[in-house]
Amino acid sequence: MIPLRDDNPTSIPPVVTVAVIVLCSAVFLWQQALSPGSGERAVYAYGAIPAVIFGKEHLPAGIAAVPPWLTILTSMFLHGGWLHIIGNMLYLWIFGNNIEDAMGHARFVVFYLLCGTVAALTQSLMAVDSEVPMIGASGAIAGVLGGYLVLYPHARVLVLVPLGFFTQLVRLPALWVLGFWFVLQFIQGGLAPKDAGGVAYWAHIGGFAAGAILIFLFRRRSAGASGRPPRDRRRGPWG
Repeated sequence: MIPLRDDNPTSIPPVVTVAVIVLCSAVFLWQQALSPGSGERAVYAYGAIPAVIFGKEHLPAGIAAVPPWLTILTSMFLHGGWLHIIGNMLYLWIFGNNIEDAMGHARFVVFYLLCGTVAALTQSLMAVDSEVPMIGASGAIAGVLGGYLVLYPHARVLVLVPLGFFTQLVRLPALWVLGFWFVLQFIQGGLAPKDAGGVAYWAHIGGFAAGAILIFLFRRRSAGASGRPPRDRRRGPWG
C-alpha cells in the first residue's frame, strides 16, 4: 500500500515539516552532485555506523568529519537513492503536518530528532559490530507514524493498492495503513540479517515505538485526550 494523502485537517502551517523536506532534498541533491568516490566517503563520514558509535571501530582521519555521536543526527538527512528519499518525504508530508499541528513547531523539532535518535540506537544495538553506515530519515519518520497512529487511528488515508497489473485507490483508516506497515517491519526485521546492509527495519521499529510513547509527552493539551483538535475547528489551508 502506498499512501497518497489523508483527510485530517490542520490549523497551523507545517513549517517544520516543510523545512525538513527541503533540507533533506537539498542534502540529497548535494550527494548527487558528488563523484561516486566522494559520495561514498560522505556516507561513511556522516552516516551512523554502529561499530564507530560504540567505539569498536574508528574512521580514518581523512574521512571522519564529525564526532561519532553527531552522526546519529547527520545520518537523518542523507539518503541512498531517489526511491529512498521520495518514499520518506511522501510519508513525512502526509503524516508530519498533523503531528506538528498537535504539538506545535518547537516541540515537533525535538520530537522528530528524539525519534530519529532512538531509531538509530535501536538499529545499532541490534548489530553493535556492524560497519555499515545507516542513512535516511525513515527512523524519525517512523516516530511520526507512531504518534499519528496513537492520535488519529480513525483518520482516513487514501492509499494506492497494487493488484498485479492493476492498481486500486482505497480509503482506509490510519490504524489499518500504519498498523500494517508496523507489522511488516517486524516480519522483515526478523528475517533480515542484523549486520547486513539494506533497510534498517529495527530503526523503523524503534522509531515507531518511540513516537507512540513520546506523543503523550509532546502533544499540546489543547489537542484533547485523543490528540484531535476541538470539534469546531475550521479546516485550515494545510489540510
